[in-house]
Amino acid sequence: MTKPAAMAIGAHPDDIELMMTGTLLLLGQAGYDLHIMNVANGCCGSAMEGAEAVAAQRLEEARAAAEASGATLHEPITNDIEIFYEKALLAKVGAAVRKVNPRILLVQSPQDYMEDHMNACRLAVSAAFTRTMVNFRTDPPVAPVDGQVTVYHALPWGLRDPLRKKIEPGQYVDISPVIDQKKRALACHASQKEWLDQQQGLDSYITAMEGMAAEVGRMSGIFEYAEGWRRHHHMGFCAEHDDPLTDALKPRVLISQAYEAELG
Repeated sequence: MTKPAAMAIGAHPDDIELMMTGTLLLLGQAGYDLHIMNVANGCCGSAMEGAEAVAAQRLEEARAAAEASGATLHEPITNDIEIFYEKALLAKVGAAVRKVNPRILLVQSPQDYMEDHMNACRLAVSAAFTRTMVNFRTDPPVAPVDGQVTVYHALPWGLRDPLRKKIEPGQYVDISPVIDQKKRALACHASQKEWLDQQQGLDSYITAMEGMAAEVGRMSGIFEYAEGWRRHHHMGFCAEHDDPLTDALKPRVLISQAYEAELG
C-alpha cells in the first residue's frame, strides 16, 4: 500500500526547519512519506561569500537537513529576493506538487515579516489549487493528479504579522518528543548561524528557534514545545472538515476553541 505524502514548502533553506520540521518529523513517525522544497537557493545568506558559493553551500546544508528529517529534498528554483508570484515560478512549484501529490501540504504564513516568505506561501497554495487542472501546464510538464490535499499555514518567524500583530494558531502540535531531532536538522544549516546572529541580532540561532517553540507551547497551555498551524479554506482542495494532520497526530494536537469560535 502506498504511503500518504506530506510536503513542506518554504522560501529559503532553513525556513522549514525553523517553523515546520517538528510536525513533519511526527508525520514521518505516523507513516507519511516526507518531502521538502525550498523555493529559493539561499544565495543572499552571507555578508562575505559570493552568491554562487553561498547557494552551493546552502544546498548541501539543505540536503543534510532533509536527510536528518528523513525527507526527500526538491531543489530550489530561484534566487533569494526573487520569489515573485508569477507564472514561471508557479509552473515549477506546480510540477513539484504534482510529482509528490501530498495529502498534507505545510506552507508558510500568508502574513510574515518578509516578502519571500509570503510569496512562497502564495505559490505553494496556488500550486496545490492547480494540481487537478488539465489546462494548467507545469514546468517540467507533469500530468494533473487526483486526490485531496489539506493545506496548513505555519506561524510566521517572530509569531507576528508585518504590522506587529500577534498571530494565534488554530491548532497546536506537541513537538516536545522531537525537539532534539528538530535542533539537529536546524543545526545542519551551519552557515546561517553566523549570518542571522549578525543580521538579526540573535544570540543563538538554535536557541531562538527553541525559545519560539517554547512560546507556542505556552500559548497552547499544555505543551512544553509546540508548532502552531492555521488550516486553509477547503474549497478547491479537500472536503470541508478534512483535517488529516489532527487525524494522524492526535493526541499530540490541540484545537484552539477560541480560534474556531472566531470563524463564526
